[in-house]
Amino acid sequence: MAKSNLTAEDFIRLYRAFEQSGKGAQAELRRVVKPSELIEVPAFYRLAQGFGQSENIRRLIYCLPWLKHQDSGTTLGEALALAKVSEKRLFVIIRSGEPNDLVQLRRLLQQVKPTVDFVKTAWLLIRWHQPEQKQKLLEDFFLHQQAPATPSE
Repeated sequence: MAKSNLTAEDFIRLYRAFEQSGKGAQAELRRVVKPSELIEVPAFYRLAQGFGQSENIRRLIYCLPWLKHQDSGTTLGEALALAKVSEKRLFVIIRSGEPNDLVQLRRLLQQVKPTVDFVKTAWLLIRWHQPEQKQKLLEDFFLHQQAPATPSE
């Protein structure tokens, strides 16, 4: 039975289930190259129980292995800014179409391994297909970029 009204508690339950799933199951999920490949991975079905296997949940579980949760942590955009991700690289992701945008985002997550508020990031990922979510990611990124140091006169 798929849940239509997901809550913050649901996302935390999903994150905890991933943490407790064991190294083998986590490795299965990390080896997936494209979101569509999740349908061939038993660990995906175990994690998706109670959430359904919708495309939205697939996007979330596809990125999950590369996210670390911290209560009241940063947004994904802020975490990418703090990691000094190139804005050019972020724009390539934002301008790409599905599923390439998500594949490139996941590659970035693999490199950065951001610590984020998983609930905020989960909402962003399950709504990733909506253009305003990519815009929100960009806004968070630019709002949290470090201003370049100005020389003293």
